[in-house]
Amino acid sequence: MNSKIQNILNEIEKFEADSKEALENFRVKLLSKKGEISLLFEDFKTVSPGLKKEVGQKLNELKNKAQEKINSLKEKFEKTTDSGTPELDLTLPGEELRAGSRHPISIVRKQIISIFSRIGFTLADGPEIEDDWHNFTALNFPEDHPARDMQDTFFISDELALRTHTSSVQVRVMENNKPPMRILAPGRVYRNEAISARSHCFFHQVEGFYIDTNVSFADLKQTLLYFAREFFGEDTKIRLRPSYFPFTEPSAEMDISCNICKGKGCTVCKQSGWVEILGCGMVDPAVLDNCKIDSRKYRGFAFGMGIERIAMLSYRIKDLRLFSENDVRFLNQFK
Repeated sequence: MNSKIQNILNEIEKFEADSKEALENFRVKLLSKKGEISLLFEDFKTVSPGLKKEVGQKLNELKNKAQEKINSLKEKFEKTTDSGTPELDLTLPGEELRAGSRHPISIVRKQIISIFSRIGFTLADGPEIEDDWHNFTALNFPEDHPARDMQDTFFISDELALRTHTSSVQVRVMENNKPPMRILAPGRVYRNEAISARSHCFFHQVEGFYIDTNVSFADLKQTLLYFAREFFGEDTKIRLRPSYFPFTEPSAEMDISCNICKGKGCTVCKQSGWVEILGCGMVDPAVLDNCKIDSRKYRGFAFGMGIERIAMLSYRIKDLRLFSENDVRFLNQFK
């Protein structure tokens, strides 16, 4: 017993810790419930009665020396940490404050708004949680339309859902205002789609519409041609292809000549020379009637585009997910 006590005592005197972790390991080794000193106290029961007093004193001294050594080293580490903080020198130049940058979606959104505002469009906004009337029924969606299914829309209840397009703003504006109306409605929308390089469960749209007397498809075409040339360049060409949307008739999808290959064909335009950027058409008379606007007197056109699609073309970004991952390395490129 005495030899074990002496060996541990020698170990305590020689011990030097180079880190808090090493000191903690040393404490556990000696003073924990199953540590070496604790085990010696367990063995103390087997010491003969004549030696108990002497051995007991040595055990207590050993335990005290171990605790003192640990406390002194612990205090040393704490002082080192405190003194390691450099004194503040007010004469030194301050650290450079790095300027932030706008998100590419915000940049493109602002450019689109600026272009349309120059030809009389004003901004409108609406809630992202919409009822069935404003999101579907008023826009002439039939009861059995696929967009009403759970696999396409995020439903909150039987009557409420996350809006699937900003066309719902169109309904709200027409319900509460009288023609003429020339409105642009940017905002976030939601679709129950698989997330990939070309699709996401949420994205941003810009819906525009114009309601007045004697509005024609030619007005729609010239408006969109003006936008395409202002945004993508004077040499940009457009083409309109027949399509179908419940709330417009006739309907079309608009392509622009690829601004990357200049119409010669590349991977972005799939060798066609054209890139689709939006859907459009003349507002269906049923939609006007649903919003208490006389469809015999007034006509209108509407269009909607995805801001992400425009941003991807503008900055030649190939992965849609980059817009929502908040990677600083990506965002710093837009300063």
